[in-house]
Amino acid sequence: MAYFDAASAAPLHPVARQALQASLDEGWADPARLYREGRRARLLLDAAREAAAEAVGCRPDELVFTASGTRAVHAGIEGALAGRRRVGRHLIVSAVEHSSVLHSADVHEAAGGPVTQIPVDRAGRVSPSAYADALRPDTALACLQSANHEVGTEQPVAAVAEACRAAGVPLLVDAAQSLGWGRVEGDWSLLTASAHKWGGPSGVGLLVVRKGVRFAPQGAVDERESGRAAGFENIPAIVAAAASLRAVRAESAAEAERLRELTERIRGRVPELVPDVEVVGDAEHRLPGIVTFSCLYVDGETLLHELDRAGFSVSSGSSCTSSTLTPSHVLKAMGVLSEGNIRVSLPPSTPEEDVDRFLSVLPGTVSAVREKLGAPAAPTKAPAAADTLVVDSLGKRCPIPVIELAKVIGDVPVGGTVRVLSDDEAARLDIPAWCEMRGQEYVGEEPADRGSAYVVRRLS
Repeated sequence: MAYFDAASAAPLHPVARQALQASLDEGWADPARLYREGRRARLLLDAAREAAAEAVGCRPDELVFTASGTRAVHAGIEGALAGRRRVGRHLIVSAVEHSSVLHSADVHEAAGGPVTQIPVDRAGRVSPSAYADALRPDTALACLQSANHEVGTEQPVAAVAEACRAAGVPLLVDAAQSLGWGRVEGDWSLLTASAHKWGGPSGVGLLVVRKGVRFAPQGAVDERESGRAAGFENIPAIVAAAASLRAVRAESAAEAERLRELTERIRGRVPELVPDVEVVGDAEHRLPGIVTFSCLYVDGETLLHELDRAGFSVSSGSSCTSSTLTPSHVLKAMGVLSEGNIRVSLPPSTPEEDVDRFLSVLPGTVSAVREKLGAPAAPTKAPAAADTLVVDSLGKRCPIPVIELAKVIGDVPVGGTVRVLSDDEAARLDIPAWCEMRGQEYVGEEPADRGSAYVVRRLS
């Protein structure tokens, strides 16, 4: 079985396993106590903090360990907003942040705090000028991920941090996906990360608050972790997290070069092997091990199951794989095709042979899924019969509305239109994306008795 979902959770690094087992015998006592066992535990905790701080590029007393990366994000945002409440309550986030950031923004907005969401381009990258323009006198905090978890696009953190610093606004960076590959550049103010993203154990997060940043921890606190993360520290897991972070950093340069070559192979070969595919994400500014693509006329959930049967564990941002039946907020913000979306995220030490086998299996798997759904094998070239057609796809989920559009587009003359009736949220993304891929004109969305009418004009 080839595990290609390291962006969700990387396999436990051998160094993490060794450190975890070794520290179980020494790190079980309360590090706040002065007796021998407590002192041993405190030495382990302090050493782990120093190692993690060195990897991040901060002072040890600026870093605390939390129960998860999500908890680090929530605590960081809440504490920074509370610490700057005299300045204002305005919060800035990007449209492609991890759900933990967006959920915090939703809670803040529900409590009356203004939130500005910065859009991204089609590659998933923000513009530093957009952040600069969004800064206001009452801006309390800005948030930006270092790299995207779904498409791998790296963000211009240093430039955004410079704009925020000039305005006197702290920038919180979610570095969960990138910290294993290197330090986050730029003059950021707060940083969060999660150990299971770099091969450490789950249940360990990092929260860094630079000296001089106004910060007021929220909720019930205690004396542990500088009052910023209440509760008894899981010292064996923390030791394993710090040890594995140091280990993966030592391997990162060589491994990044190797994984980048493998993902370049996937990015280049998939469009050659599989027709009607859109490779998404920035082609240059991206993490080494992540590549994402979307396939027209494919049910994402079925494709994931078929790839699993073939021995590949991958993930997807397709709406067909979620209980909400809405496409990934990242793909939606980028305005790219969402149906049949596959994210391949290679863990360190991925064999080259596994990637080659994936490329050999993928074309037949996609073809079989399309055949089951009755997708067209090629663009229809039938002679036109009517100037306007209506396709009723109400109650049908992705990718059926797009498949039915593709089947009838040739039945209208050049200049004629097709109105696709759909109540599936994914159609708002996938029909315009199909038009761009097929060289047709997306006229726009119109209200309908149920759902919406998506109007497409035939150009060829």
